[in-house]
Amino acid sequence: MDPRSLTPALRALRLCLHLLMAGLLVLAAVRADSVSGTVAAVVMGAVYAAGSYLPSVRSSQRAAAAWLGVLGASWLGLLWLTPEALWLAFPLYFLQLHLLPTRWSLPVVALTAGAAILSYVGHGAPLNPGVFIGPLLGAAVAVATVLGYQALYRESERRRRLIEELIETRAELAAAERHAGTLAERERLAREIHDTLAQGLSSIQLLLRAAERLLPPDSPAADHIGRAREAAQDNLAEARRFVRALSPPDLEHGSLAAALERLCEPVTGLPADGPRVRFSVSGTPVELPTPYEVALLRIAQSALANTVRHASASRTEITLSFMDASVTLDVVDDGRGFDPASVRPSSDGGFGLPAMRSRAESLGGSFAVESAPGQGTAVAVSLPLPAGASA
Repeated sequence: MDPRSLTPALRALRLCLHLLMAGLLVLAAVRADSVSGTVAAVVMGAVYAAGSYLPSVRSSQRAAAAWLGVLGASWLGLLWLTPEALWLAFPLYFLQLHLLPTRWSLPVVALTAGAAILSYVGHGAPLNPGVFIGPLLGAAVAVATVLGYQALYRESERRRRLIEELIETRAELAAAERHAGTLAERERLAREIHDTLAQGLSSIQLLLRAAERLLPPDSPAADHIGRAREAAQDNLAEARRFVRALSPPDLEHGSLAAALERLCEPVTGLPADGPRVRFSVSGTPVELPTPYEVALLRIAQSALANTVRHASASRTEITLSFMDASVTLDVVDDGRGFDPASVRPSSDGGFGLPAMRSRAESLGGSFAVESAPGQGTAVAVSLPLPAGASA
């Protein structure tokens, strides 16, 4: 483990393990009956210290296993010379459990406990339950402690990843809400400019044209009225450019018919088992005001979304029809249908049909829904063509 990644608690535990190992080595060296025992304790201490400072032991499992092998061999030599080395088995348990995979660490811990018991008996100590219980109980405590810590660490990591995912999701939702708010504000501004500024300039231009026709040919006011009419016309064109710039992205790179055709493509997010959607145009297409295109596109999107989510339909037809005095949009599916009189706002805050009706009526159009349980659904919206846009 990289020391830079250790928490204060883990640093404290690591220091305690070093102190425990050092204290037990000093005890074994002091109580050894021979110089060779003292030398063996010093050798084991040097091996342990070298492993604590070697980066490869912390980064490579193979290097850690090799170091544990050398440390274990030096411990067995010390154990052969003095029974006091028995106590060093306890810190060895923690090292083996920490540095080796579980499938290897548990057998190695068991072998270490067995070696400690055999050494105690081999040095002539009398047999009693404590000879077996001590090393085995120490091994059990070490195994329970390390495995419990590892389980807690994994749980902590899962929680940390979950929190990171929640933070990322919240950021994505906030970005989506900002984007949706931006689009809604763009549509609102386009509608307001069209319904107020553009309509007002158009009315001014018509009035000035009427006044210009009523003036005598030699009237000194004719020139001023002509210039005023030209200024109103220029500003009307500028206002319309603003409206086009604020239109939805789906309408920025093509006509309403092209946007509706893209809406019917599978790449728009329809599920694989969703309805087959077909789009068609009837009549001669004419250029529509931006608020008309926005309203028809949004109504088509909402109607298709309702079909995918609720209708269980196999086929859906979207038809855009241009007539002499109106433009109509029909969305028809062969789904399970419903009773329009029983429609209520959905639990997730959507209003679906009421919102579509409001869009149509705000432009002076009409909105109708025909459906019955088991008989599919037909949504129809009709908007009157503005003057000068008749097919």
